[in-house]
Amino acid sequence: MAEPRLRTEIWVKAQLRLCDQAMLPAFVRRRGDPDAGAVIVKLDRMNGTSEVFAQARAGDGSRAWTRGSGEGVVLDTEAEAYVQRQLSFDPDIWVLEVEDPGLRYILDGPLIT
Repeated sequence: MAEPRLRTEIWVKAQLRLCDQAMLPAFVRRRGDPDAGAVIVKLDRMNGTSEVFAQARAGDGSRAWTRGSGEGVVLDTEAEAYVQRQLSFDPDIWVLEVEDPGLRYILDGPLIT
């Protein structure tokens, strides 16, 4: 029997709360499907660069992340282009943006390649 999954909307609200507690400005740029929408997290480094992570699932079904923007930081324009491409494929995606120049935000699952 599969493990029950947390609704996406609740997960996003929890991330906003965690960012608020860590004094990291964060906001929802786009709301997707409240129950099962995928999530893109854009970490804005506030220097013209960003990292983008896309929600995935590990082999055991647990939450994991992949690099949407490639290895390391990329120019904001490249990060935005990735986000826009994904939105054109899947209108149910959530986009969470975190202003994180100090590299403090921690993804809640492993990074897979």
